[in-house]
Amino acid sequence: MRQEDPVIHSFLLIGQSNMAGRGIIGDVPAIDHRGLMFMLRNGRWQPMTEPINPDRQIFVARDTDIRSGISLGASFAEAFVSQYHEPVGLIPCADGGTSIDQWAVGGLLYDHAVMQTRLAMRTSQLAGILWHQGESDSKSAETVQVYRAKFDRIFNQLPIDLGVDPALPLVIGEIADFSDRWPYWRQMNDVLMTIAATRENCVLVRADGLTGAADGIHFSAASYRELGRRYFAAFQKATKR
Repeated sequence: MRQEDPVIHSFLLIGQSNMAGRGIIGDVPAIDHRGLMFMLRNGRWQPMTEPINPDRQIFVARDTDIRSGISLGASFAEAFVSQYHEPVGLIPCADGGTSIDQWAVGGLLYDHAVMQTRLAMRTSQLAGILWHQGESDSKSAETVQVYRAKFDRIFNQLPIDLGVDPALPLVIGEIADFSDRWPYWRQMNDVLMTIAATRENCVLVRADGLTGAADGIHFSAASYRELGRRYFAAFQKATKR
């Protein structure tokens, strides 16, 4: 982007695989970036294309293998541009299969997200943080019970390390279990609801009505599209814009 171009409104995308995206490319129509949707690559803004968050291999031979793919990010960006007609930039830092402990302050994932966001903020204005994580911590009652305290430590520190307003919009998503793989997913969603209700400018995105992929872990490509639109609606609610 040139200095005279409109300011890019950037969003940090963090969490595990349902933020990174596992939807099969080709199952839904591609989203045209229209010259207003960007993603961070090597510290620079590139035209948005999927997969946005290639934390795993992209093309594999069998549909049952884990691969990077369609995510909620593209439809979130599309909804933003359709509403505001302003450029949007995505900062993809999610990593599949990660627990909240792996996102702890000072850990590799946390520091990587801070570094990437600081790079992005040289040429953009950070507008919000999108978080989707919790599946890995829904395997036991014990991990669910301590989740909120760990979440608060991360998101109390992150605005400080980024040098932004602590009231920066934070959108978090419910988790869904399509195969009973995460026995405490309902309890985790209760925790996420409490977090959203008690943190300023934090909004929860519901997962009801969304469908899963054949693996029983991830959303289908069509549901990722819908999830991104729900994240944008939640962002609007947080900003009252």
